[in-house]
Amino acid sequence: MYKAYCRLYQQAFRVTSLFLPWREPEVIKGEGSLGTLPELIRSKKIQSVLIVTDKGIVTLGLLDLLLKGLEANRIAYVIYDQTVPNPTIDNIEEALELFHLNECQGIIAFGGGSPMDCAKGVGARVARPKKTIAQMKGELKVRKEIPLLIAVPTTSGTGSEATVAAVISNRKTKEKFVIVDPVLIPHIAVLDPLLTVNLPKHITATTGMDALTHAIEAYIGRSNTKETRQYCREAIKLIFENLYTAYSDGTNIHARTNMQQASYLAGVAFTRAYVGNIHAIAHTLGGYYSVPHGLANAVIMPFVLKYYGKSVHLSLAELADLVGISESHETAEEKANKFIHAIEKLNEDMEIPTKVSGILEHDIPVLAERALKEANPLYPVPMILTREEMVHLYHVIKE
Repeated sequence: MYKAYCRLYQQAFRVTSLFLPWREPEVIKGEGSLGTLPELIRSKKIQSVLIVTDKGIVTLGLLDLLLKGLEANRIAYVIYDQTVPNPTIDNIEEALELFHLNECQGIIAFGGGSPMDCAKGVGARVARPKKTIAQMKGELKVRKEIPLLIAVPTTSGTGSEATVAAVISNRKTKEKFVIVDPVLIPHIAVLDPLLTVNLPKHITATTGMDALTHAIEAYIGRSNTKETRQYCREAIKLIFENLYTAYSDGTNIHARTNMQQASYLAGVAFTRAYVGNIHAIAHTLGGYYSVPHGLANAVIMPFVLKYYGKSVHLSLAELADLVGISESHETAEEKANKFIHAIEKLNEDMEIPTKVSGILEHDIPVLAERALKEANPLYPVPMILTREEMVHLYHVIKE
């Protein structure tokens, strides 16, 4: 009965989404494209911006070109660089205070998924000053236009520069939750591959696998359209062809460019078709143990895909054909298993562990409940899991 309710809810939400005010960001891309951003901001009559980033980005000097351009175009700015991995409600409130104190008109999210999630949270709070972040948890709780939001990714994985979602952590409750609303889609996305050159190998690996998870979960879900399926296919092909090269050679601009494009396409796809149980589990591990999101997805993905069994054989077989690892005489199940093995091999080649360390046995019941609460009834997963099945998966993935 509950599974029928979930499917009905998903179908209703899919119909409703046809009438939502979707937008795709204005995309600026290519080597050195960051340098053109300040002039674009000025053309939009923005005179003061909040830059949301983290200490690492500032230390590496990745902001320098942007700051010089803003100064040359007489655009005032203030920097919030305290964002932590798995950004918190406190991060958002601190950045929001800077936004108001400096009378900002726009927000630039500069970095990986964490600064982007934090920036989206700030935008939501500006739009809805009487609502707390916790009150906007879930779907369509903002519903009011946010200030100009510009996303400048420095990793190729989150896809947040194209998505409706902000993932926030509540340190007090160890909860990691999602705010979903089309108004959170950035207005502008800057895809400059030079910003990802010489990214540490482990970050290249895990963020790349994050993008792969986005594309695969969107592809195997039940809310696909012809358009999102094509975006997923393009992203998956690009990732299989370029991720290991980007991991092995941080200066390979061609691979870096293709990974940025893959991350963006996967973001566009899953913001319409959603993710699934892999993400639901990963979010609990981030909230409870601060496991990096991409790392969690990479480790969890093969286990969940195997558990789905027949429900994903045809879809994964199509992906095996796409990336050229199957034979015409093989069954769908054989092709699907080959595709899952290819994911495991990619993890192995990039020194990603096979299990998640640090999961405590007595936490598993709560983790499972929270994962189920996130996944159901919204995510159009191939297979709706019971509590017992979810608990089993946590036992399988734990070291």
